[in-house]
Amino acid sequence: MCGIVGYSGKRPAAPALLAALARLEYRGYDSAGIATVFGGDLHIKKGIGKLEQVEENCSLSHLPGNSGIGHVRWATHGGVTTGNAHPHCDCEHYIAVAHNGIIDNFEALKRRLSKTHTFVSQTDTEVIAHLVEEYLEPGAPLEQAVGRAVKDLKGTYALVVASPVEPGKLVACRQGSPLVLGIGKGETYVASDFQAFLDSTRQVVFIEDGEMVVLTHNLFHIYGRDGKRLRRPPVMLDNSLVKAEKEGYDYFMLKEIMEQPDAILATLRQDKQTLQKAAGLISRSRNVVFTACGTSRHAALIGRYLFSSVAHRLSDVIIASEFGYFGEAVNEETVVIAVSQSGETADVLEGVREAKNRGAKVLSIINTVGSSLARVSDRVLYLGCGPEISVAATKSFISQLVIFYLLAFTLAGRLEEATGELARLAAEIKENLAANNYAVPEVADLLSGKDKFYYIARGINYAVAGEAALKLKEVAYVHAESMPAGELKHGTLALIEEGTPVVAITPCDVTREHMLANVAEVKARGAFVIGVSDLPNNLFDAFVEVPQVAEVYYPLVSIIPLQLFAFYSAIARGLDPDRPRNLAKSVTVK
Repeated sequence: MCGIVGYSGKRPAAPALLAALARLEYRGYDSAGIATVFGGDLHIKKGIGKLEQVEENCSLSHLPGNSGIGHVRWATHGGVTTGNAHPHCDCEHYIAVAHNGIIDNFEALKRRLSKTHTFVSQTDTEVIAHLVEEYLEPGAPLEQAVGRAVKDLKGTYALVVASPVEPGKLVACRQGSPLVLGIGKGETYVASDFQAFLDSTRQVVFIEDGEMVVLTHNLFHIYGRDGKRLRRPPVMLDNSLVKAEKEGYDYFMLKEIMEQPDAILATLRQDKQTLQKAAGLISRSRNVVFTACGTSRHAALIGRYLFSSVAHRLSDVIIASEFGYFGEAVNEETVVIAVSQSGETADVLEGVREAKNRGAKVLSIINTVGSSLARVSDRVLYLGCGPEISVAATKSFISQLVIFYLLAFTLAGRLEEATGELARLAAEIKENLAANNYAVPEVADLLSGKDKFYYIARGINYAVAGEAALKLKEVAYVHAESMPAGELKHGTLALIEEGTPVVAITPCDVTREHMLANVAEVKARGAFVIGVSDLPNNLFDAFVEVPQVAEVYYPLVSIIPLQLFAFYSAIARGLDPDRPRNLAKSVTVK
């Protein structure tokens, strides 16, 4: 789960690579490095820490040359050390490799190569550099050696190779990890994500699994698995995909939380014909299965509830990493609804490919246009909420919910009802956000010394509790557990003691009476109860108010103040909510 970038052009490569890496840092911020080609040599600098720290310590932007590669790392193999930072080199310091993915057979390759090569890191990536060195023949093109090297690899990779053997040339390959070309005027890029180069060009070419691309400043050639050259013209990306700036906010997470009313309205602008076709795919199927991870899985759980309560359609949700263990019943009568903000989540992609092999149709809910998931799906609905930069998902979650409301109400023949109500709710949420942005920080400060939280809810709100607990874990590093409130008596009450924070999602819906009884249970054992509701109650020690809405819409209004609570809990603890430790935005490894 790393970010890679390559650049070949007429201007200095290092500043261009550094700017591109800044746009990829959401993919990893353990360490960073750049390698450029100049004067017949490789010039490499790298270090641990966030990109700005590495630049300050190592002056990455001062490296000479007009071509090179760069990397931001999220550690998988080997600890966070300068030696393990990318790019990695061969023995002669003549081949540099930046890599995203995991090489499953690297230990066997390392044992084989160690007889004649010296390794200096604990990473799986270093074997690639030595393999290319092994296969590089005098006078032969660099891509020949790279092509032979990748045939030895098992696992997932997007990699880019630079060498003074052929200055100005880069060779990149993909298998299971994203890779895209950017075609500018007198310069070319290759990167994990087109966000890397959107400030320079919006002409892109998406690279598929098993393909290799060879590029210089003014040309590119793509080759298939069989070595034959492929013709694929560039496509132009929409201007709306340009990466957002903080626009006066200190953190992207807060900015993206505050953008959610606009995100709802943006997602409502779905093409009705596309929406009807997606709903038709579902209605013609016998089985409907959602697959997703993390935040997207919580959205899928709410989607399942909406399909049941609004469209009277039963469905199931399978965690993407578990799909392979439970997918035997998937067949040609199944629609798999894959949910992924990035469209590059490795577990989701693996499940989708397995489902398609079994004959299933795939409908994907994605935020990133042109992603790998989009390209393998039968139908795609895009969120349209704009780039989400903070690692913790907020506005993409809301937009996923909006898609599920639209699908459920379309299946029920009530689409206009939903679009009108969701547009009205966007205005109410905006007012409520402004109020809670003042009220919630006080609660977060009050509880900043607590190290365990419990989130309870019932019905459709249970998935909201799960998402709220996940947010607190992600950005505040606090143990947070969610559960259906009725399950408290089956073990968890033993953990409730004086002052234990319990967040109770208790709106005025069919769950309220039972929820208040559960709140009384934890209060009797000394819990500090944060009530999230449209109506106060004397059982609440702190009250987070949400608008009163129809029962089915409570997830939209209740999750947003809890996102704020997670954000301000991180701030109260002196943490950076945009860059939580050990996490990355796009999970491209299994």
